[in-house]
Amino acid sequence: MTPRVLGIILLVVGLALLVFGLNSTESFADNVSEGMTGRFTDKTMWYLIGGGALAVGGAVLALRGGRKI
Repeated sequence: MTPRVLGIILLVVGLALLVFGLNSTESFADNVSEGMTGRFTDKTMWYLIGGGALAVGGAVLALRGGRKI
């Protein structure tokens, strides 16, 4: 598998996790948690942080591809 293909896969998975995280911020449990503590639940935060990291890493890998530095 080439680095470019792996980057595209990581980018897609990261964007999917971001969508799940953003959707769960609107859930009842997250609204209650945010109202009482000012923070989202840990699960939602992991979706957002992990999705963002995978999306950025995947984009960098997809754009740089197999180029040598």
